[in-house]
Amino acid sequence: MGGADVRLTVLHTDDVTPHYRRVRMNAGGLFVRKAYHPTMWLRCWFPTDDGSSTLHHRAYTVVDPDPEADEFTVEFALHAGAASDWARRARPGDTLDATFQGSKYAVPDPLPAGYLIAGDSASVPAIRSLLGALPDTLPVTLWLETVHESDHDLPIAATPATTVHRIPRRDGGAALVEAVQAGVFDAPDHAAWIACDTVTTRALGSIFKSRYGVARGALKAQGYWIA
Repeated sequence: MGGADVRLTVLHTDDVTPHYRRVRMNAGGLFVRKAYHPTMWLRCWFPTDDGSSTLHHRAYTVVDPDPEADEFTVEFALHAGAASDWARRARPGDTLDATFQGSKYAVPDPLPAGYLIAGDSASVPAIRSLLGALPDTLPVTLWLETVHESDHDLPIAATPATTVHRIPRRDGGAALVEAVQAGVFDAPDHAAWIACDTVTTRALGSIFKSRYGVARGALKAQGYWIA
């Protein structure tokens, strides 16, 4: 199906918060085969703890890439599941199989007048990747849903022109939807990027189009997980 398989090797780990872990990887030649782009992701194949041969696939964003050194970081918002279990026990020298398949995104050219971004701890790596690709002077409004108090310490690479609204998760994402609705302004010349749970993502996409006036072609929305 056009995928590029690579074997990643753990170089070192870093616990950012009790619920968020970075794992630095050797990319296994990925950047020789594929050019990096903002929000680039890989489908990773995680083993289970029960000793079976079953693998679970989850998508993770390529963060802080160094193509020359053939390295990048994967950031894990830790919860229950095979991927988080693997990340918790990851040590230097451990390997992980991954597939590059279907990832594509480009910052609009010419640049929009600003960006509207909505996400949560699961999409922080992609948000960091996107903000890192934008000029420091481009106005960005970011709504970030939090679950743990320590989520306020997550690195998001906010530029000097980024306004960040941190919204504690409530009622399955209702608080985030309300916050975005409360901040409505006329933004037909803006681009928008959304990655939350599937239901919230769908609701926010509708608001950005109908209330903010973002053009359909300027909106990227992806449900990252199912509540």
